Amino acid sequence: MTSSNADSANDESAVRAVLDGIYAAWAGNDADAFVAAYADDATATMPGGFLGSKQAIHATMAAGFAGPLKGSRGVVDVRSVRFVGSDTAVVNATSATVMAGDAEPPAGQWAMDTWTLSRADGPWRVDAYHTCPPAAN
Repeated sequence: MTSSNADSANDESAVRAVLDGIYAAWAGNDADAFVAAYADDATATMPGGFLGSKQAIHATMAAGFAGPLKGSRGVVDVRSVRFVGSDTAVVNATSATVMAGDAEPPAGQWAMDTWTLSRADGPWRVDAYHTCPPAAN
């Protein structure tokens, strides 16, 4: 493996580790840990909603973990990690929510996600997240 291939593999592992940390925080219903890797000006776009800052994302997840998402966990399947230059990554994934007491997400509830991460100031940070339902079959 050449140095650039090794660097790319290390970067991909680091990007995946950010998502692993977010989903581990979700399993712990910990809003502080959930947003720890988010940039202050991160955005999240979801069906019916837009959150324009790390603070807004934190508030939304804290309310969810105290209410309808209490005891839930998110599951993710990373489909691809693509680097745009050396300091920006675009991740395509599918994800679903497993509610408290359930072993698996309901059938047909997987969403399509796009994550944008960068590392301009050191560690990889989430800059943007977008999720949408899959196309109807």
